[in-house]
Amino acid sequence: MKTQVAIIGAGPSGLLLGQLLHKAGISNVILERQTPDYVLSRIRAGVLEQGMVDLLRKAGVNQRMDREGLVHTGFELAVQGRRVHIDLQGLTGGKTVMIYGQTEVTRDLMEAREACGAFTVYGASNVQPHDMKTDSPWLSYEQDGETLRLDCDYIAGCDGFHGVARQAIPAESLKTFERVYPFGWLGILADTPPVNEELVYATHERGFALCSMRSATRTRYYVQVDAEEKVEDWSDQRFWDELKSRLPADLGARMVTGPSIEKSIAPLRSFVVEPMQYGRMFLVGDAAHIVPPTGAKGLNLAASDVSTLFDILQKVYADGRTDLLEKYSSICLRRVWKAERFSWWMTSMLHRFPEADDFTRRIQQTELDYFIESAAGRQTIAENYVGLPYEIVQ
Repeated sequence: MKTQVAIIGAGPSGLLLGQLLHKAGISNVILERQTPDYVLSRIRAGVLEQGMVDLLRKAGVNQRMDREGLVHTGFELAVQGRRVHIDLQGLTGGKTVMIYGQTEVTRDLMEAREACGAFTVYGASNVQPHDMKTDSPWLSYEQDGETLRLDCDYIAGCDGFHGVARQAIPAESLKTFERVYPFGWLGILADTPPVNEELVYATHERGFALCSMRSATRTRYYVQVDAEEKVEDWSDQRFWDELKSRLPADLGARMVTGPSIEKSIAPLRSFVVEPMQYGRMFLVGDAAHIVPPTGAKGLNLAASDVSTLFDILQKVYADGRTDLLEKYSSICLRRVWKAERFSWWMTSMLHRFPEADDFTRRIQQTELDYFIESAAGRQTIAENYVGLPYEIVQ
């Protein structure tokens, strides 16, 4: 089998890239290790930057998002019981974010891919990239006990942090930057109305908390927990009690609780590899970088990678601009590191660090106070939260 672009991974980044390429007349095949149901079972992010919303519209998969998604013009910071509104729309010249779950984005992209007849191989095990530094890269994979080959012009590694794409690159060709945080997020999904019409990021002496949502009737809440905590030690009641203790009294009093649909603990880390390409293979999204979820940047960074790679490949096939291929990593990394900085800053400001002394805690509080009490500070938070602009490929 032969195609122009081989994509490893049928998560949202792989599917979005495939949809954009298909609309541009560039053939592509996606290889995915799991089943469609497994891919759709992953509970992930739900805050989409303006740039990602625009990209989904460009891909033609925006109909349900525009109908069911919740446009948010701001969010709140709750600091030691005080609520501060960050006016995203007013501080950024009209930009907003969209609340629409990653699972729903993935479902829309899957349905669009099936409707247009583009080819996805599910249950493709032992995927291996070959000859990435030649003009004729290819992938081997196994399906139903048979070893198969997919020839291509380019490979997009959209298979996540634990995927095979990055692991196929010689270690000496990559530089890794990483920070592991000494806590995680315990999150639950519940069919309860949101406690607030906007997201609330709360910092408290007991730790961080986040009140988020997936819809007007489904909520997603998080509390900071020690890294060694076990999810089975947290009953629903213990979670609700802890969440309420970290919120301003008026929010806690009106919170509607209920049984959890899903409950899990996510570790927090910052991670980047450089460069994000090796020959004719390009790393996209979590395969190249991870951010702590505090800034809502993970899925959105993957979308900006997709946008950059699509723009480059479109110009390669339409105009013969192969000179642009070597620019992919540098273009992506400029935006990646800015998002890493914002996510690190949000995490550092809003969480309790067990090793922090009194001086460090006072500096942390003072810096947060400065940003929320300053018009320039609030604007800085807002422009980073809605997403920095995508760099033009030229």
